[in-house]
Amino acid sequence: MLWTIFFYITIFLFGIVIGSFVNVCIYRIPKKEDIVKVRSHCMSCGYQLKWYDLVPLFSYLALRGRCRKCKAKLAAQYPIVEAANGILYVVIVLVNGVNVESLLFCLLTSALLTLSVIDFRTYEIPLGINIFILAIGLIRVVTDLSGWLSYLIGFCSVSVFLMILYYATKGRGIGGGDVKLMAVCGLVLGWKLIILAFFIGCILGAVIHVVRMKLSGESHVLAMGPYLSMGIFIAMLWGNQIIEWYLRFY
Repeated sequence: MLWTIFFYITIFLFGIVIGSFVNVCIYRIPKKEDIVKVRSHCMSCGYQLKWYDLVPLFSYLALRGRCRKCKAKLAAQYPIVEAANGILYVVIVLVNGVNVESLLFCLLTSALLTLSVIDFRTYEIPLGINIFILAIGLIRVVTDLSGWLSYLIGFCSVSVFLMILYYATKGRGIGGGDVKLMAVCGLVLGWKLIILAFFIGCILGAVIHVVRMKLSGESHVLAMGPYLSMGIFIAMLWGNQIIEWYLRFY
């Protein structure tokens, strides 16, 4: 029992470290800033953060959410994203076990978390993130060559439909980044799960966005990236069980 607890604490700590990098990507990619070479700094006073200011989650708590130098309030996004990434990593390993597939799913989840926040703010999904997911998809195919046809069909099954919609509506019905996202994620999940992910994402998008419009006066413009990402994550971990449950009715 103690070993199991220690193991999952380790997974969580690894997740929040990657979550810290996710925060860097969220802030810098839309600004076209380097995500590796530029040192982390306070957005208010420019103070270059020391290593002890960069301990994921714990530094934010120790500093009580304020810059060490100018005392400016730090965005709550930092601990939320770090903690979310750590928790999601633990969920993935709990559900899927310890294997190469879980490692790929963890990397995919961090990419989805990154693009979700960026798309929510800017209505754009950076091409670089889709390329990163494409690399994950290619590794997925190589590690499961027996299912290569399913992954290849998955690459096309939803994305081709969305591409037709994109050109038919001249980009008003769906974004180009969403088309690419469903293509590369289809390469990771295969055709059955990516179709399920698309339906789940559409349902979540419709319901949640209507609620947001009612409660907060949100505009009709919908960033689909976050909702598609939710659908992808759900289908990735529980998609086969959902499909089996559905087929029992027929």
